[in-house]
Amino acid sequence: MSEIENVDRTEFVKSIKFDERGLVPAVIQDEADGAILMLGYMNKESLEITLEKRLVTFWSRSRQELWTKGETSGNFLRLKEIYKDCDSDTILVKAEPQGPTCHTGKRSCFSWLLNDQK
Repeated sequence: MSEIENVDRTEFVKSIKFDERGLVPAVIQDEADGAILMLGYMNKESLEITLEKRLVTFWSRSRQELWTKGETSGNFLRLKEIYKDCDSDTILVKAEPQGPTCHTGKRSCFSWLLNDQK
């Protein structure tokens, strides 16, 4: 028996618990191998755009505007699947990256390992 519960689009969006700024964290995972690529924030509008266009779109907290990942670099994230957690306050996006995800040119924004060997 699968633990995955299918939710329709309207119910999915309606159930998301956005924070006091209207944002929800979105973990981006490579759907091919499970690697964590980045963490971004979505508001309701960017979530709706992501679902409609199938291109991962965020709310930029620093620029205070919507941005579709890859719109300047060409390194889009194509939506494959989207999940919400049990509390409906975090989103997991499984995506197909069209190039490096990190603005540094690395595949993942999580490419710096603490070297704390004892």
